[in-house]
Amino acid sequence: MNLDWNALGQVTAVSIGVTVAVVVVFALGVLGLARFDGAREDGGGTSSLGLAQAGLCFLACAAVVAYGIYLIVPQFH
Repeated sequence: MNLDWNALGQVTAVSIGVTVAVVVVFALGVLGLARFDGAREDGGGTSSLGLAQAGLCFLACAAVVAYGIYLIVPQFH
């Protein structure tokens, strides 16, 4: 019976850790968009670094969500 609670605790810890990581990466993507908009408003130029940061962060978030859907839906296996 102890193994069941241990497994539940491990799943909970991993779920919380991955959720926090995805939220942080998404927030970095929003920060990249803000950097892009700020550079565009300030001098009329563009900040390609901010746009690249946003694109990579949102792509990473989409990949994590797609992998989660892959794990949940049995037709994909």
